[in-house]
Amino acid sequence: MRHVMVMNSKGGCGKSTIATNIAGYFAVQGHRVALADYDPQRSSLDWLDLRPDDLPAIAAVAACDEGLRSVPRDTEILVIDAPARTHGSEMNELVRRAETILVPVLPSPIDMKASAHFLAELLELGKVQREQARIAVVANRVREHTLIFDELDKYLEKLRVPYLGALRQSTNYLRAFQRGMCIFELPEYLAWPDWQQWEPLVKWLKSKRSQPD
Repeated sequence: MRHVMVMNSKGGCGKSTIATNIAGYFAVQGHRVALADYDPQRSSLDWLDLRPDDLPAIAAVAACDEGLRSVPRDTEILVIDAPARTHGSEMNELVRRAETILVPVLPSPIDMKASAHFLAELLELGKVQREQARIAVVANRVREHTLIFDELDKYLEKLRVPYLGALRQSTNYLRAFQRGMCIFELPEYLAWPDWQQWEPLVKWLKSKRSQPD
């Protein structure tokens, strides 16, 4: 089973949006997918409750209540929506459950500073230092050609982890979420710009370098 975790100790950075779209993408590709929600707000579980029956199935795991005990045995890809404000032993325990970790960062000075502290702590964990877990960052909810995005772009380029690019602030994410869909299930004429921005992220997720050795 492949474990993909979306995490950042800073709340409100779009973890659930990215986690649901990753789960949706792999489900559309024909994989048996489960989505585990550790966040007490249960946003990913709410999304699954809205998911139409005629779309590819994604198993719901209420990790905030029961951990990962109810993950179906035939799951090929488990996407984990980690809680905010995760540090210390709790962070270490979560990272033990993942081989692939994606960190979304918003274009704001507060988020950049918080993410710097979070990534510094994350990179010190034993599993990460042993290269048993792969980490990458993605800029989220950006508006291109703005000074704050330029600042975020330069900041992420200097990190010691792969920077996969930027996802724009788009109403397509809200439109899809409200229907229990991912952006890859929206019409091509509507979501094509977003699909293009996801290409580097998807390529990294599917690469051997983002999977366990």
